[in-house]
Order: sequence, then structure tokens, then C-alpha cells
Amino acid sequence: MSLINVTNLTYAYEGSYDNLFENVSFQIDTDWKLGFTGRNGRGKTTFLNLLLGKYEYSGHISAKVDFDYFPFPVENKDRNTIDVIESIVPDYVHWELVRELNLLKVTEDALYRPFESLSNGEQTKVLLAALFLKENNFLLIDEPTNHLDRHARKLVSDYLSAKSGFILVSHDRAFLDRSVDHILSINKTDINVQKGNFSSWWDNKQRQDNYEIAENDRLQKDIKRLSDAAKRTNDWSHETEKSKYGNGPVDRGYIGHKAAKMMKRSKAIEQRQQSAIDERSKLLKNIDSAENLKISQLAYHKNQLVELNNVSISYGEKNVCEDISITIEQGDRIALSGSNGSGKSSIIKLIIGEDISYTGTFRRGSQLQISYVSQDTSHLRGNLTDYAHDHGINESLFKAILRKLDFSRVQFEKDMAAFSGGQKKKVLIAKSLCEKAHLLVWDEPLNFIDVISRMQIEELLLEYGPTILFVEHDSEFCNHIATKAVEL
Repeated sequence: MSLINVTNLTYAYEGSYDNLFENVSFQIDTDWKLGFTGRNGRGKTTFLNLLLGKYEYSGHISAKVDFDYFPFPVENKDRNTIDVIESIVPDYVHWELVRELNLLKVTEDALYRPFESLSNGEQTKVLLAALFLKENNFLLIDEPTNHLDRHARKLVSDYLSAKSGFILVSHDRAFLDRSVDHILSINKTDINVQKGNFSSWWDNKQRQDNYEIAENDRLQKDIKRLSDAAKRTNDWSHETEKSKYGNGPVDRGYIGHKAAKMMKRSKAIEQRQQSAIDERSKLLKNIDSAENLKISQLAYHKNQLVELNNVSISYGEKNVCEDISITIEQGDRIALSGSNGSGKSSIIKLIIGEDISYTGTFRRGSQLQISYVSQDTSHLRGNLTDYAHDHGINESLFKAILRKLDFSRVQFEKDMAAFSGGQKKKVLIAKSLCEKAHLLVWDEPLNFIDVISRMQIEELLLEYGPTILFVEHDSEFCNHIATKAVEL
């Protein structure tokens, strides 16, 4: 056991006037399993890079361990997997490597195949196994779930729960709950550490937020009451002082003493008022606003929108899925699931109108308007105003949705190419919510998106009940949203 100490850490992006982190201090144990959570754009990956020593900063970070980052960059993916592992851990012991792979359900023959021939999920597992073989290292695991289906996420989370000494960035609540024993949360004004899993941290955060909101309301009322009282007392003091003159013979000494007493009382009330204002200023700094979103979906003239009956899809001579039957009716929220390579994306492409070779019966309603969110965000560049104009959506509504999903106004002026992965996915979702459509088709929409935004999107879909077909590996999201489930 040793400690990682972060003291007065301050950092700003080059060219930025605002600090991303300012005088941040905390301490963590190298035996802990830490889940790292926070809104998109708050600097989670940047903080990991600071631990790795990639950027200059002020303050101090001390640790008696070496840091390793996942995903580990593999330059020559055409090499055999065993050679890739040897480049990461030159002194690995073979039986220990095989043991780790067995825990992750990766067969030993994968070691003797080119690394690039492994599926994305297999590559994730192999790299995790290799990195955990290194001694005296502390792993910085950055969003490992993006290429894992639900079954693989369960497998990897069980694997991590038996390990120690890592920081895990993930926005999958169930994955975090199974994997970690502490939460490192990056807030608006600080970073703090709390014992427990994500669910216990979220419960505590909501209690703290609700307390601060109630305390803020109480202090607001106190400030108004004290302000009114100070004004009344001040007015009485001035009126009493004025009565010393122009009213015949009076005891001016007594009246002056009375006026001074009232003025003193007024000053005391003002001091209490200022104390209340100061107390209030300490509140609400780390409350993440999660306002409700709004959409208006088009109603279709028929109940049935799409039908697939015994559909099989092939590429060349290879069938990717066979005998699939799905009916999409108005109000359905259908979770399409299955292992990687089972044909989920192919079915989505068929439904949205791409040229896909298939057999069986496929019907899509005439004049059906579909809003599609793809997995790919690499095409996003330029500013948000031009993007809204090019896609014929209401710019004000589009930006209002992004504001509610925690976009700062500064982001509106930036090139989308510089956005984080989560911010890019939010752009696609906000665009989809602005489009007039009968059916939403979302292909892994939540990759990289922070937990609070996921909850907002859940609430939206539950409140408005749009018809939607989606592929998503976040089990909590699927359990909350889906009215039907189709597994390939």
C-alpha cells in the first residue's frame, strides 16, 4: 500500500484564460479501485494525462508507483498478439498470461493470431490482461466499455472487481457498481474522493444537492427578511433624527440617542444579512443542473411503422444474421441486442434505407420520417450554427438542448472537431431530438456520454414516449427504457 498525493494542482489548456483545475488537493490509496466520473468536458482524460506527466502544471503530484494508460497504443497491429504483449510486458510469465486470459474468456490461440484480426472486445481484454501483469503499476483505464457488448461488460467488470490499484473512467452505472470500491468525482469546482460504488455516491450527491438547495432557499428568504428589516430600521432612524428639528422644544439628546440606537440596530441587521449572503455563496457550486429536455415527435398515420419477417442479411457469401422478425409499432421502445458481429448495425442500415442485400419480407411505411444517430462522429467539424443550418433544424432549440446537456456557451464558438467524444455524441442526439420524425433509430448513442446526461435522456424518453429502435450496451439504460427487447 502507498499513497498518491495531489496538492494544489492547477492547470489550464494552452490559450485558455480559465483554469480547468484550480488548487485541487486530494489523496488516494494505490490499493483502491476508483471509478472516475463527471460531466463530459470536465477534464477526466486530461487529469489522467497529468498523472502520466504529459502536460506541465503547477502544484504537486507524488506517487511511489508507475502509471500505465489503457487503451495502450499498439503501433504495429499486424504483429502476432503474443509479440504485442511482449512489447508491453517484456518479462511476462507465460502461465500467468494464460491465467489472465482464461479469466477474460480469451482462448490461448488468440496469442498466435495477428492482433488486428482480434475483435475490438478481444483486443480490449488482451490489453487489460497484459497491463495487469506489470508489477508496481497503477492503471488508468479510460472508457474500456465502448467496444464491449453487455455480456463482455459483465465479464470485464467481474475481472476488475478482483483486481486493485486502478482509476476507471466509465459512464456505465452497472459496470462501475460491479468494479469499484471508491468514486473519484470531478465536479464544477473541485475533485473529491468518496468510499463506495457509483450508486452510493449518487445517493449521497443527491442528498447533498437537495440539502444545499433547501439551505439556499432558506437563506434567500432570510436575506429578503433582513433586507426589509434593515430598510425599516434605517428609515425609522432617519425619521427620528429629523424630529429633533422644527417641532418646537424637544429633548434632542434623547432623540439623538434613540436615532443612534436604531442606526446601530440597522447595522447589526445588515451584518447578519451579509453573513447570510456569504453563507449562500458557498452553496450550489457543485450542483449539476439536469433540466428536463423537450421534443415533439410526429404521429404516423398507421400504427405499424416497420416490419421485418424472416429477414436474413448477407455480405457476399457471408450471412451476418438469419430469420429476423421485428415489428415496430407506434410507441414501441425496442432495444436491439446481441453479441458483436450479430448483425445489429446491418438491420439498422436496412431500416434507415441503405442498400443492403437481404432475403425475406421487409416493409417500411410510406412517407416514414426517420431520425438516425450513428456510432460514427468523425465527420463532425465546423461550428454548431452552420451545422444546424446545414441540417435544417431550429438553431435555438438545438443549442438549448446542448445547454441542458452541460455545454457551456464557449463551446458554441468552437470547431466541433475539437469536442470530446461525449460532446460529439451529444451533438448527434440533440440534432436527432430537433428533427421532425416518426421513428428514432439510435445506434450506440451513449458511447462517451456522461452519466448525468444519460439520466436526462432516459427521463426524456420516458416522459414523451417516442417510437425508438436503439442499440445500447448500457444495461441500466436498456432496463429503464425498453418496452420490448429483440436479441440476435
